[in-house]
Amino acid sequence: MRLWSLHPSLLDAKGLVACWRETLLAQKVLAGQTKGYTGHPQLLRFKEQPAPLVHMGGYLQGLWDEAAVRGYRFDAAKILHPAAAAQLEKIPVTQGQVHFEREHLLRKLSVRDPARIARLEPAGQVALHPLFVQVPGPVEAWEKDALASG
Repeated sequence: MRLWSLHPSLLDAKGLVACWRETLLAQKVLAGQTKGYTGHPQLLRFKEQPAPLVHMGGYLQGLWDEAAVRGYRFDAAKILHPAAAAQLEKIPVTQGQVHFEREHLLRKLSVRDPARIARLEPAGQVALHPLFVQVPGPVEAWEKDALASG
């Protein structure tokens, strides 16, 4: 499960569709509608919010908005608590996490969609999903992939 902090516009088609599907699963976890993935580390930052499902709705809305721009037909009715990310309190994401995700996405794009790599340049100005705000700090403690690649 990968719930990107990066702006959905940076994802290639496969990445955006996968993120939508994985986030719908994450929403089910938060809503108590599935027994799997309940301890998944990517969910921690949502669980820490006062209204986790509303923040998840804001995250899904951001994905849906990007899908609509691209002409994709994601089903907005699947969002349990639709919310505009701009109206919600931002979730902090560390600079180290943003850098890690950027490098992770660059590796994926180099194989799947090299033309999209230009959207990730320059490194210091990576756009974030509208639900997040960047703060100083290392890779997030919940980022399991950093341990595998570090």
